[in-house]
Amino acid sequence: MAGGREIKTKIKSVQNTRKVTRALEMVSASKIRKAQERMKVSRPYARVMKQVIGHLAQASTDYQHPYMVERKDVKRVAYIIVSSDRGLAGGLNNNMFRKLVTEFQKWQAQGVEVDVVTIGQKASVFFRRLKVNMLATVTHLGDIPKLEQLIGVIKVALDGYKAGDIDRVFVCYNDFVNTMTQKATFDQLLPLPASDTPVGKHDWDYIYEPSAEDVLDHVLTRYIESLVYQAVLENVASEHAARMVAMKAASDNASKLIDTLNLVYNKARQAAITQEISEIVSGAAAV
Repeated sequence: MAGGREIKTKIKSVQNTRKVTRALEMVSASKIRKAQERMKVSRPYARVMKQVIGHLAQASTDYQHPYMVERKDVKRVAYIIVSSDRGLAGGLNNNMFRKLVTEFQKWQAQGVEVDVVTIGQKASVFFRRLKVNMLATVTHLGDIPKLEQLIGVIKVALDGYKAGDIDRVFVCYNDFVNTMTQKATFDQLLPLPASDTPVGKHDWDYIYEPSAEDVLDHVLTRYIESLVYQAVLENVASEHAARMVAMKAASDNASKLIDTLNLVYNKARQAAITQEISEIVSGAAAV
């Protein structure tokens, strides 16, 4: 059995750790409300944009934008991966990374090359270590990400698709379901998937000014940016929720460990006192 001084040192160390985990839990609890508000405010815009683009995709127009063309021969795909900059969020990032690695292996088994665009420090470090072809990366977006910070990395993927170097583009992030549940989600960005709400057969079209190419190129680019930005907001809310839950579990485990160590310390102290009494009694009997 360890000595009393050693046990007291362990108790002190666990108590210090519990202070840190409780502080992190409180910080995430204070930030998650604002993160949820930003996420919910952005959701209607992304949803309406998706409906508009789905409507545009069903129009009978002579011009078909490259973003709407399905390519049968897929030789290269790109993933825009959204992660957190900091850790201590349980398995939030690692669960998504494991699923991504499985997806990459499936593509590679078909002879398809995989490129990645990473958003967040954790994804950047993880996929650089895997030696995956990384097209671009951006980190340290903070708790209030700005769209201007994302335009560069999004443009890299869009330019690659437009040039024909990339045949499909996906965005991967942790979708915020509720405080206890965050789901790793993979959405296809390009080519644009079919609308979830078909409007039936028709022969109508829009009147574009100055031209269908200019208008669609601008609208579709804004649409892709809005989806990636919404994914980043969802991931920020998921990060705070996961960290809050993980730190609460760590604090609870630390409290249980402190109780166990206190019990061990009391037993060790009692054993030492009993031994001293026995030595005193034995010495008195010998005299």
